[in-house]
Amino acid sequence: MIEVIAPGPYATVQDLGRPGYGHLGVPRSGAADAPSLRLANRLVGNPESAAGIELTFGGARFRFTTGAWVAVTGAPCPLEPLWPGRAAVPGMGAPFWVPAGGEIRAAAPSAGLRTYVAVRGGVDTPAVMGSRSTDSLSGLGPPPLRPGTVLPVGPTGGLPPLTVDAAPPRAAPPDVLRILPGPRDDWFVPGALAALCARPYQVSQNSNRVGVRLEGARLERAREGELPSEGMVAGALQVPPDGQPIVFLADHPPTGGYPVIAVLVSADLAGAAQLRPGDRLRFHM
Repeated sequence: MIEVIAPGPYATVQDLGRPGYGHLGVPRSGAADAPSLRLANRLVGNPESAAGIELTFGGARFRFTTGAWVAVTGAPCPLEPLWPGRAAVPGMGAPFWVPAGGEIRAAAPSAGLRTYVAVRGGVDTPAVMGSRSTDSLSGLGPPPLRPGTVLPVGPTGGLPPLTVDAAPPRAAPPDVLRILPGPRDDWFVPGALAALCARPYQVSQNSNRVGVRLEGARLERAREGELPSEGMVAGALQVPPDGQPIVFLADHPPTGGYPVIAVLVSADLAGAAQLRPGDRLRFHM
């Protein structure tokens, strides 16, 4: 078991999500920075799809009732081991052993926003529609973590031997995100895509797991009214009537009626999920 002493500003259980239910109005959800969760799981010998803990801006503390191998990836947090005779843990991107009764504390990250904690065996909360992910939009999955939450850990029998190795350091969140135009760029005035890429945008305080809300140059429409609701994908840059784009993340709605001027290339989606309020970024086609 893992006991949550402090969850930080916002912490949830996440795996790789519940794809295939968009026709029922159910978002995919899952880790906002999926490559970081996959890496953490590989470091402790789990399948990449195992559930772990997603921290938002660190500040968390966990107690382990039995000894466990743990790995932490994503936004780099200083890690403090809290147990008698403790030695320094290797830090981010490498597996380390936490003895029974031991605690670890993760401070705020030096860069980025979301950090992932994987434990050998995976977090074994009940699956809902095939996933253990907390979905902040639909409410499916376990509730966000709070002090006193106890998370079961799955069995480790049958997992491959642990390879104690280190991952390369995580790059800082990007200041340029690559996009592909459309599918609804024709809903905007000529030059709107050029305006999108011309000046930096700033990440709003209102961002969350649904989307990165941006503040900057207003994108003007060429058409009045709204679209009938249509399918949305992670990475879509949806533009509501105020002209300020939103980059959809893991908990985005399956459908939407605001036009999408462009879509992030898939390789840049994890970087977008690590942007924190106040960060500045540019788009590039």
